Amino acid sequence: MKDTTCCFTGHRKLPCGQREHVLDRLKQMVSELAEKGYRNFVTGGALGFDTLAAIAVLDEKKRYPYINLILMLPCMSQAALWSGKDRDLYDGIKRMADRITFVSKDYFRGCMHERNRRLVDSSSLCICYMTSDKGGTAYTVQYAKKQGLKVINIA
Repeated sequence: MKDTTCCFTGHRKLPCGQREHVLDRLKQMVSELAEKGYRNFVTGGALGFDTLAAIAVLDEKKRYPYINLILMLPCMSQAALWSGKDRDLYDGIKRMADRITFVSKDYFRGCMHERNRRLVDSSSLCICYMTSDKGGTAYTVQYAKKQGLKVINIA
């Protein structure tokens, strides 16, 4: 399954005016990968890039009904402090996901880090949106490269 699995990692905040471009690029990548035999697309469910990646996979499922959106979430309360609008979108994505995995029932220091490692460990390819060499995205990309994954940065 790892050979046909792609994970996503990226920043929570995207440059103003770039969301549509990033979403279009993600849809293109998912389509190309589905044509190449990728079946599973794993995202961490965070705001920003993760959400756009999930939307792209769900949109492309209309053309490729055999692909799966897998959410690998850090904890059950991930969206507890989000705005109502963001929580509604998150809940809708969760309802449409093919599978949801939680690192932990409750939040603990390090659950995001563990989620990121599991994203990589389940995949053979990582698509990222990375514009900084600091933070969780940079750590995840470095870990992916160390684990031998091909990394495609669409930033």
